[in-house]
Amino acid sequence: MTRPAGLLNLGPMEQLRAGRLPERVLRLLAGLWCYGLAAALMIEGGLGAAPWDVFHLGVSGRVPLSFGTVMVITSVVVLLAWIPLRQMPGLGTVANSLLLGPFADINLALLPTPGDLWLRTLFMLAGVVACAFATALYIGAQLGPGPRDGLMTGLTRRSGWPLRRVRTLIELGVLAVGVLLGGTVGVGTVVFAFGVGPLTQWFLRGLVVRLEPPATDAARGDAG
Repeated sequence: MTRPAGLLNLGPMEQLRAGRLPERVLRLLAGLWCYGLAAALMIEGGLGAAPWDVFHLGVSGRVPLSFGTVMVITSVVVLLAWIPLRQMPGLGTVANSLLLGPFADINLALLPTPGDLWLRTLFMLAGVVACAFATALYIGAQLGPGPRDGLMTGLTRRSGWPLRRVRTLIELGVLAVGVLLGGTVGVGTVVFAFGVGPLTQWFLRGLVVRLEPPATDAARGDAG
């Protein structure tokens, strides 16, 4: 996958020192809120959730925990998997882990459950678009990947497999477990799988915060 223009490969400390930090933190928080809204829209639409959310729904249906609480616990477990992969979390990683779940629960409490099929379809489509926008917004803030994104990139680096293959295997795995646990899967899951990637790439064109590359990176570019 080609790195979008302006998106730098920054370490945790470089992310904080790269400038425009207040703006980037606001973008990060707005993106996470929007992501929680996107998850809630797809769940309330009842036409199928995103693969990871099928898993979260399946688990929350089996234990006395809210959907958002399951999201937080899953994020922490995924972060533990970063240790052998030697991934370094950033501010955005921590915020993603701790805030997405509560934001999803708040939006689930606020949104109505539509009855008509056309309105449920609208919720589902709005959820896919909102998820892509939210992902581009918080990735574009350049404050570190989310736990699941970092797992994907870490496994790609360690295995040498293409990122697309690793992502597919991870999402098929969590989807299968989620279905077995009773998570909501349907046409929305398919629309999400095929639509969110291209939409995110499109939104990223205008949502990446332009930063000056670290001096070490610039030096490497001059030397090479």
